[in-house]
Amino acid sequence: QVQVVESGGGLVQPGGSLRLSCAVSLLTFSQYAMNWYRQAPGKERELVATITNTGSTNYADSVKGRFTISKDNYKKSVYLEMNSLKPEDTAVYYCNAARIDPLRTYWGQGTQVTVSS
Repeated sequence: QVQVVESGGGLVQPGGSLRLSCAVSLLTFSQYAMNWYRQAPGKERELVATITNTGSTNYADSVKGRFTISKDNYKKSVYLEMNSLKPEDTAVYYCNAARIDPLRTYWGQGTQVTVSS
C-alpha cells in the first residue's frame, strides 16, 4: 500500500514562512508528477503547485513568487516552501502523486496551515 505523508504545517503569523514536506513510499517515485493542493473551509480543493517527473514547475497565480515546490528523488520526497504567507493561505494542504500511463493517483491525509496574528 502506497503511503503519502505530509508534515510541516502549523500556525504562522502573516508574512511568515513554512516548509511543508511530503514523503512517498513509491518505488517509481521519479516517474510521478507531484502536486500540492489546498482546501480552505467552505471552498473547493485547488491546485497550488506542480513539479513534473522532469522537474518542470507550475504554480497557481495566487502563490507565484511566494511558494516554491521542489523534490528529492533519492529521498522520495516533495517540498513546498511558503514565504510571505497571507491569511488567505490558511487551508489544509494535501500532497498528491500522479501519473498518466498507467493511470495512478495517491493522496496524503493533509496538513493544516493557519496564517493568523
